[in-house]
Amino acid sequence: MEGGGAYGAAKAGGAFDPVRFVQQPQVLARIASAVFALIVFSCLVGEGYINPPSTQNLYCVFNRNEDACRYGIGIGVLAFLACIFFFMVDFYFPQISNATDRKYLVLADLGFSGLWTFLWFVGFCFLTNQWAWTHDEDVRIVADSARAAITFSFFSIFSWGLLITFAYKRYKMGVDDFAHSYVDPSPEVSTPYSSYPNISHDSYQQPPFTQTADATEGYQPPPVY
Repeated sequence: MEGGGAYGAAKAGGAFDPVRFVQQPQVLARIASAVFALIVFSCLVGEGYINPPSTQNLYCVFNRNEDACRYGIGIGVLAFLACIFFFMVDFYFPQISNATDRKYLVLADLGFSGLWTFLWFVGFCFLTNQWAWTHDEDVRIVADSARAAITFSFFSIFSWGLLITFAYKRYKMGVDDFAHSYVDPSPEVSTPYSSYPNISHDSYQQPPFTQTADATEGYQPPPVY
C-alpha cells in the first residue's frame, strides 16, 4: 500500500484542489469546531469574570466557581489549537506517501476527537450546573456571554462527534483497502516432472560396452594344466 490512495485520501503527489479540500466533510466539521472553541474561551476570558461592588476580587460568573471558568477556557484553547494542527494534517495528508504514517495520523485524529467529545460533554454539564446555582446579582451584563459559552459547548459535542465519525470512516477505508489488496499465497500443486524436451525414448541407444546375453553364453574358460 505504499504510495497509494490509502485512508480516504488521493495518491501522493496529486494536484491540490483548494475548493475540493474545503468542501471535505471533516474539514468543514473541523472549522466549525475551531469556531465554537474560539467563542467559548473568548466569552469566558472576556466576560467570564465579575467584580462585585463589595470586593475588589474577580470571581467566575458561574457560581463564583473558578474551576468552571478554568475548565471551559482550558478545553476551549486546547480544542482550538488541536483544530489548527489537524487542519494542517488534512492539508498535507495527500502528500504523505507512507500508509503507516497515514494510519497513525488517522488514529490520532480518532482518539483526540473521541476524548474531546467527552470533555465537551463534561464541560457543558459542568457549566450548566454551575449556571443554575448562580445568584442573580452576579449575572448582570455578562449573562449573554455565559449563555453563549454554554450553548457553544453544547454545539461542540456534536461537531467533535462528527469528527469521530469521519476519522473512523477514514480508518475503515484504510483497513478495507489493505484487506482487498492482500492476497493469501496459495500452496503450489506438485506436478510430476516432465521429460526433457526434444528427447525421444525411441532414440535411446544401448551403451557400446554393454555385453549382451548371447555373448556371455559363448564364452569358455581357458583350460587349466
